[in-house]
Amino acid sequence: MSANNAFHIAVLAGDGIGPEVMAPAIEVLRKIETKSGLSFRFTEAPAGATNYLATGKSMPDTTIKLCEEADAILLGACGLPSVRYPDNTEIAPQIELRFIFDLYAGVRPARLIPGVPSPIVGADQRGIDLVVIRESTEGLFASMGKGVVTHEDARETMVITRKTSERLFEFSFRLAERRKARGKPGMLACVDKANVFKAFAFFRGIFDEIAKRHPEVKTDRLYVDACSAMLVKRPWDFDVMVMENMFGDIVSDITASLIGGLGMAPSADIGDKYAVFQPCHGTAPDIMGQGKANPTGMILSAAMMLDWLADKHGVEGAAEAGEQIERAVDEIYAGGLKPMEFGGSNGTADITKAVLGAL
Repeated sequence: MSANNAFHIAVLAGDGIGPEVMAPAIEVLRKIETKSGLSFRFTEAPAGATNYLATGKSMPDTTIKLCEEADAILLGACGLPSVRYPDNTEIAPQIELRFIFDLYAGVRPARLIPGVPSPIVGADQRGIDLVVIRESTEGLFASMGKGVVTHEDARETMVITRKTSERLFEFSFRLAERRKARGKPGMLACVDKANVFKAFAFFRGIFDEIAKRHPEVKTDRLYVDACSAMLVKRPWDFDVMVMENMFGDIVSDITASLIGGLGMAPSADIGDKYAVFQPCHGTAPDIMGQGKANPTGMILSAAMMLDWLADKHGVEGAAEAGEQIERAVDEIYAGGLKPMEFGGSNGTADITKAVLGAL
């Protein structure tokens, strides 16, 4: 584990374009080492569909042990459409790690970077800067691998517990408070379907209880359908949103699409002790090995990792390093860099070189 400003990072590059975007993130962190008092030790380990094909397991026990011993986990995109478990579900170490390490808070920031196109009219002037917090161990995903299928019907069970909901809401209020201290609105919305399902009424009730402990945070309660409609009309009205697992899975893809797509979107899955940092995009096997992959989401996930390490270990230099990476990304896009998914000609190498140059 960490000693002062030295951090041990588990690196699980994954499948498809996962290794292609992981390499630039490591380069950026190596560059950060030369500019700060931080140092990193990276240990690579297998995980994903490729490992499943070779061994019959998504991750060996040694990978899980490494993750347990490391200060943080960097995870590339995992899974391949053509590789499935016998029940036809995808190979998904990212989901398995959430359950193994009790990573109950899925943090999905959506910030529109200068120069990046948004499908929302007015977003370039008004800006988008919000965070979706997705509960990551319960909800409908608690039924993963446990559903019952017969010839006549199929059933999955949603689970929401008080313990996890309380921890999730406390995490969410603390994040809103930290954002407020940094000049953001510091507002928190609970997104649910409490008007239809008892489980969501239970979820909202716990939110209301925790809200009383954080009177300085302005709160709101929204139904997920209304929230989705509002997001594609006035995303600048949102700050932090917290929701059940499946709702978060869907809404976080909506918010990523507002800021240029999944290639621009970082993420983290955070628990009380462990955390995984991974881009929101998939493995994109159709462009694998062609140098077209956009590493921005992975690079910004590394920046999120630094901010988390700073908060966990009290190392302010790590938070500043994360902000340096974000500023470098802002600078290169504002300067006209255009990835291929935006119709440009800049691929993995161009984007990596530009970020390193801006740093």
